[in-house]
Amino acid sequence: MKIKLLPLCLLLSAVSVLAQQSDRQQFIRVEAPLIALTNVRVIDGTGAAPRDDQTILIQGGKIQSVGPTASTTYPADARTLDLKGYTVLPGLVGMHNHMFFPMGGSPPMYSNMGSSFPRLYLALGVTTIRTTGSVAPYTDLELKRLIDAGRVLGPKMHVTAPYLEGRGSFTPVMHELKDAEDARRMVNYWADSGATSFKAYMNIKRDELRAVVEEAHKRGLKVTGHLCSIGFREAAEIGIDNLEHGLFADSEFVADKKPDQCPQGVSASLRQLDLNSPAVQETIRTLVQKNVAITSTLPVFEANAPLSQSGIGASSALLNPRVLNVMSTDARVRYLQNRARIPADSPAVELIRKAMAFERAFVKAGGLLIAGLDPTGNGGIVAGFGDHRQVELLVEAGFTPVEAIQIATLNGAKFLGEDARIGSIAPGKQADLMIVKGNPASNIADIEKVEIVFKDGVGYDSEKLIQSVQGLVGIR
Repeated sequence: MKIKLLPLCLLLSAVSVLAQQSDRQQFIRVEAPLIALTNVRVIDGTGAAPRDDQTILIQGGKIQSVGPTASTTYPADARTLDLKGYTVLPGLVGMHNHMFFPMGGSPPMYSNMGSSFPRLYLALGVTTIRTTGSVAPYTDLELKRLIDAGRVLGPKMHVTAPYLEGRGSFTPVMHELKDAEDARRMVNYWADSGATSFKAYMNIKRDELRAVVEEAHKRGLKVTGHLCSIGFREAAEIGIDNLEHGLFADSEFVADKKPDQCPQGVSASLRQLDLNSPAVQETIRTLVQKNVAITSTLPVFEANAPLSQSGIGASSALLNPRVLNVMSTDARVRYLQNRARIPADSPAVELIRKAMAFERAFVKAGGLLIAGLDPTGNGGIVAGFGDHRQVELLVEAGFTPVEAIQIATLNGAKFLGEDARIGSIAPGKQADLMIVKGNPASNIADIEKVEIVFKDGVGYDSEKLIQSVQGLVGIR
């Protein structure tokens, strides 16, 4: 009898598939045709008051029903999780969530965290991200493909193209645009390659930004910006869709600002700024009228604040052992050295408070505020953990916990045009959920107590995912 041997390439492929399935399986806490989450508190992401003693039925990757446990019926063979004492929230929608991390050096360098960051985002309940600027765009696009195919564990990804930066970039990982035609070429090339959004950077010129917006909008794609050479009102008039970092990045209030140039003294001008002044109110009105969203990224600025016992700069946030443990030794040392250089009298807290007040005023005027962590800066902001801190800082800014959760979930989904599928808890939506112990509506710090994260109806073990990347942030 002859034995037919498989070709080596097919054998290796089969082994690879089995290994991927095994790797995925070890992190799954619950997977079943029908899942019932019973006796759970629901914060649905819409800003509505929490509802206690609810049951959520999940089938086929989607939410089938949400209602009082006492009146909800379901088949006896459903996989049931009794979640009394727990809260379910929508998966976070991270809107400034890079896949890269600062590596130090002069000029500064950055490297993609393609192994650690996808798992950390998922582990901590960030089920959808927009990368909002890329230094390794092909890697990001391939990661998205692998995640979508189930071969890598991570969040749903909306990939932003490489930075659209003008002359004067502070890091060599960014291409400097030659002119407006170069900007058009980049937009079309990366849109053809699979990028779904674009980010203008600090030294871009007005004609280059105008070219970017025109080409992106032709394709139904959006443009955001971390600007400096262009003020917020100018950018809104050009047609930008989103502005990153809120007040921190607005250079238009520098007295001697020249067109198309990033001026010195932006932070000093903002510290002196009267938020009730006609100029600031006009900026807010313009942004709202032009439907320009603002992305709040408070953690990356808090990382430069002096240590305090509570509130902004809280040592429990800036020196969080869980964050430090996922860092490599080199990354941890770099961050702690950077922190040691922050003077005790740093004006960072004053500026953060003012930026928070600006974000409240923007929302009060009808603006769309979205949220992300921005894992850059001095190296203390890490995937997932920083997203939780962002929600906590929104509460510190004066939003209620349910408002802060809405900003970090449904608002981001609306901006992405995905709110019919994700961003809130409702029948028919994807079962992208985070299960936390406690009640974030009364104690927002409970948002950190994630135990299970559902993505498309599959529940992953948060702690196992975190443990799998200990010491990797800053390496890969």
